[in-house]
Amino acid sequence: MKKSDFYFDLPPELIAQTPPAERDGGRLLRLDRRTGAAEHGLFREIPELLRAGDCLVLNDSRVIPARLLGRRETGGAVEIVLLRDLGNGLWECVTRPGKKTRPGTRLFFGADELRAEVESASDSGLRNIRFFHDGIFSELLDKLGKMPLPPYIRGELTDRERYQTVYSRVSGSAAAPTAGLHFTRDLLDEIRARGVEVVCVTLHVGLGTFRPVKSDDIEDHVMHAEYCAISGRASEAVNAARESGGRVVAVGTTSCRALESRAGRGGLLEPFSGFTNIFIYPGYEFKCIDGLLTNLHLPESTLIMLVSAFAGRENVMRAYDAAIRARYRFFSFGDAMLII
Repeated sequence: MKKSDFYFDLPPELIAQTPPAERDGGRLLRLDRRTGAAEHGLFREIPELLRAGDCLVLNDSRVIPARLLGRRETGGAVEIVLLRDLGNGLWECVTRPGKKTRPGTRLFFGADELRAEVESASDSGLRNIRFFHDGIFSELLDKLGKMPLPPYIRGELTDRERYQTVYSRVSGSAAAPTAGLHFTRDLLDEIRARGVEVVCVTLHVGLGTFRPVKSDDIEDHVMHAEYCAISGRASEAVNAARESGGRVVAVGTTSCRALESRAGRGGLLEPFSGFTNIFIYPGYEFKCIDGLLTNLHLPESTLIMLVSAFAGRENVMRAYDAAIRARYRFFSFGDAMLII
């Protein structure tokens, strides 16, 4: 398939720039993946769309303030985004300007309390950067770092927690698993009270999730590896739902990718921690999930390709057209879609 098969024209005013006033106050587009029928509703109605015996799988990764603004030894400005902790102070990063951050370049942040040196550069443009500091790195990052909001969001957040899910727990993401931003603790309690098992997996959102597809033939796109972990409890809950006839509903493409990358025969899981670079696009046969809750994604992105693999490209494109006509809010702070 071609990248252009996943293009749609989105009016820029539909790109949500701020979170809704209330987390669960957004809209919900419900899509039947078999018939292609779409219905409009509200996100806070989602407990009514789940049933006893289902298993709702969340991604509990927490966003770190991974965007650092500093200067080079020559005085020029530099911006970096931390992608992956490689250990012993070494991080895989995206830098800007890339041509000015060659190996050996020294970088300084804040009042020089955080210093760094570029150790290597990959063919894909990533940099391995080693940090030097006194004190605790995470505390310096909280002080000096900014939330790594996507480039289509023009402003800064006054409340960092609005770019975190209420159940975020394991620090490591360079972007939020945005489908989960809609949930409140009360809404999750109501879902549990209806007999739905709610469990978490971890996938640290990095370059694999948000890197654009550059090749015209999507099969030539290579995903960047991201860390994921599936606990024994999560495995048992997913397996129990599948064996009893319940549905496994993934919250977000990241939860979906974590589950599908480790599902074995019959969609059953075993505990796991490691890296995944699974790329899901039309033609993929899903092994584990029966439903997907997701936001409305960028044209030609790996995310809309995954959604199209699950629900059918034609169904998804018609649903997106309906969402645009109904003036849904798109992308990270936008409205949601439930596909079952």
